[in-house]
Amino acid sequence: MRIKDIANAAGVSTATVSNVINGNHKKVSQQTIAKVQKIIEENDYKPSATARSLVMKESKIIGVVIPHLTEEQPFSVNPYNAQMLALLENYVRNQGYYLMVRCVGRCRDIVPIFASWNVDGVILFGAYQNEVGEIEEGLKVPTVYIDTYAEKEGIANVGSDDYKGGYLSARYLIGKGHRRIAFAGPETDSPGVIQERFRGVCDACRERQIEIAPDDIFRAWTTFPQGVEAGKKIAFSPRKFTAVICMSDIVAIGVMEGLRLSGLNVPGDVSVVGYDDLPECLHSNPQLTTVSQNLSRKAFLVGESLFQMIREKRKIAINIKTDVEIAERKSVKEMDV
Repeated sequence: MRIKDIANAAGVSTATVSNVINGNHKKVSQQTIAKVQKIIEENDYKPSATARSLVMKESKIIGVVIPHLTEEQPFSVNPYNAQMLALLENYVRNQGYYLMVRCVGRCRDIVPIFASWNVDGVILFGAYQNEVGEIEEGLKVPTVYIDTYAEKEGIANVGSDDYKGGYLSARYLIGKGHRRIAFAGPETDSPGVIQERFRGVCDACRERQIEIAPDDIFRAWTTFPQGVEAGKKIAFSPRKFTAVICMSDIVAIGVMEGLRLSGLNVPGDVSVVGYDDLPECLHSNPQLTTVSQNLSRKAFLVGESLFQMIREKRKIAINIKTDVEIAERKSVKEMDV
C-alpha cells in the first residue's frame, strides 16, 4: 500500500496523509486523523524511511567515526570507545534519532563517505590536529569532535581536562609516598590527549623534585596486550618502581596482569593508577584507582552540542572540558615514610 492508496481510501489528499504520518496535526481534524490512522493500522502500513528522509530533508541518522583501527580490529579493542558509544547511543535514541558507526584508519577518511550520505550530524572521536581543516571543508553537516586539540578556530570540541588528570594522578601517588614512578602509555610527541596528560604528570613530579627519566617511560598503545607487555618490562626494570601511572584504564589493567605474571603483587609491590574510570575498573583485581573524566557528562555535552546545531541549523564554536578527579579504589598502596 502507498500513501496514494491510503488517501483514496480515506477520501483525503496525499498531503493530509503525509501530515498524519509525520505528526503534523495542526491542519488536520481529529476525525480525519483517526480515519487515516485506522486505515494505516488495518493495512499494517510502514512508511519508507528513505522516502521520508527525502521529503523531510532529514535522515534521523547521526554518524559516529572511530579512528585508528585496522580493518581487522573491532572498536571494542579500546573499551573507552565502547563506553562512550553506549552513552551516546542512549542520548541520540532519546532524541528520536539513530546512531550509525563507521571505523576508519584516520578521521579524514570519512569525508568522501559522509559527504554523499544523508546524515543529520557527525561525531568524531580523536581527530588529529592536521585533519580538522580537511574534515571541516568536506563535511557540511553539524559536527562535534571528541578529544581533539586543533589550532583551527570555529569547531565544536568536547574533551576533558587532560593536563589536570595527569597532574592529579602524579600528585596522588606522591601524596601516598611514592617517588619511583613509571609512566605507561602511547607516544607523547604529537599535540593531543596523551601529550597533555604527560605534561601534567611531569609538572606534578617536578614540583616535588622527582625526575622522569627516559627509562621511566614504557610505551603501550591503548590495548590490554600492550599493557601486559609494559607491566612485564616494569617488573624487571632495575629502577625498582613502586608505582605506575597509565594513560588509560585498559593499559592499567594490562599492566597489573603483566606485573602479576612476573611475580609481583598489586598494590603490595607496585601500585597502579589508570585513566578514564570505565566500568571495568570495578571488575579488575584489585579494583583500579583511576582518573575519572566523568564520561556520562562528557557524552551528554557532545549530544547537547550536536542537537543544538541540528535544531538551529548552524554550526557553533565551543571547546568544553569536563572536570576530572581521582576515583580511589584498591590498586594503590600508601608507602611507609
